[in-house]
Amino acid sequence: MGLDYGDKTVGVALSDPLGLTAQGKEIVRRERPAKLRRTCARLEELILEYDVKRIVLGLPKNMDGSEGERAAKTREFKEMLERRTGLPVELWDERLTTVAADRYMDEAGLKGDKRKAVVDEIAAVFILQGYLDSIRES
Repeated sequence: MGLDYGDKTVGVALSDPLGLTAQGKEIVRRERPAKLRRTCARLEELILEYDVKRIVLGLPKNMDGSEGERAAKTREFKEMLERRTGLPVELWDERLTTVAADRYMDEAGLKGDKRKAVVDEIAAVFILQGYLDSIRES
């Protein structure tokens, strides 16, 4: 399972059973940034439904590789996910996933509100696909 974690949404992607390709699943919308109970409950449902064995969580780094406040929040979310799910959570550098997602949406002709509705899910796909490609190459 790949996740793009944000203040308002969490984009979710899942891999095929062989771990070759990532597909967008959904966007979990958060009522308030500080409230994660429903978000975690939905993620736990997906974990059970799709027999997830590992979570890949996008880590938002600055272009120079440093980490800011958003990365610190992501690391806290990672620890909480590990405690709640008992699954390993891998952090994946997501610096260029938004650029890739924007390019993909341009090519698909998505505009305005349609873009906003799917950008986090597409970013989750790029996060998970990058991870899947890296483990196949090693």
